[in-house]
Amino acid sequence: MKKTIISILVVQSAFMSAGVWGQSFEIQPDYDSGLLRILKAGASDPVVTQNAKKGMRPYLHPIRTPDGKGVLTEIHPSHHLHQTGIYWGLKKVNGRDFFMNHAGDYYQYQSLRIIKKAGETVSWETVYDLLNEHGDGILRETQTWSLREEDGFLLLDLEWQGKGLMDVTVGKFFVGGLFMRMPWTNGIAGEAINSMGEKNSAEAEGHRSVWVDVGMEISGIEGWGHIAILDHPDNVAFPTPWRIDGQLGVGPSRQILADWHLGKDETTVENYRLVIYTGELDKEKMAGLWKSYVCESLIPTL
Repeated sequence: MKKTIISILVVQSAFMSAGVWGQSFEIQPDYDSGLLRILKAGASDPVVTQNAKKGMRPYLHPIRTPDGKGVLTEIHPSHHLHQTGIYWGLKKVNGRDFFMNHAGDYYQYQSLRIIKKAGETVSWETVYDLLNEHGDGILRETQTWSLREEDGFLLLDLEWQGKGLMDVTVGKFFVGGLFMRMPWTNGIAGEAINSMGEKNSAEAEGHRSVWVDVGMEISGIEGWGHIAILDHPDNVAFPTPWRIDGQLGVGPSRQILADWHLGKDETTVENYRLVIYTGELDKEKMAGLWKSYVCESLIPTL
């Protein structure tokens, strides 16, 4: 079984190499609303908000720029009403569409749990079942997140795990899995660039690469805000092909290549890291961050 980790790095400014170690965080829960707000010590606004409501898939929104002045995610934009910030949405799971359908009788909440509430590292977990048209569980999805700071970066790591509750086929499609929606509007300055230097949907749609960076104008800040997603060699489809749409929504997807299958009680795991920052993309620095991500995961856990 391959292990998968998704990490989100929030950078203090455009790829600063210096920073402060040991930033303290706290998770402030609101279980009645299905929210976890993750704040830096002394801050009034959360850097990350976990939404985990009953009858709706889990998602992250808002994710803020490091200075708190801009929001880098969006939910339910007019051009893609089904999209919800940063989320995991599969297509064609035993014929069922969990990408376009984010709520209703598609998702069954199982649990929202804080693993470590405060300190230099905080962590939490969501568990949901994906349901078929009869209300039976198809796939149990567990997302385990942890947040810490290292040398001026915020690292938000996710392990995504899917367990078959019955025999499962996930059909070939042009999107499906991790996806992020930033606040694109018509006429906004912005672009998506992959590790091969290909830009936007015209050049990079469906192509394999080890990372994709999306940058655009963000209200409330000078310059651009960015989110990059880094792929991991342990992932089944590495280097994974990418969906890049005309509104700069992006996501890696093994579904682009072929159908994939899980037996009952079989588990699959995938790993990604998101780099969140403001300023200009430095391709060499991004390549270095990808190498660091890969090397970091090779260090054995004692």
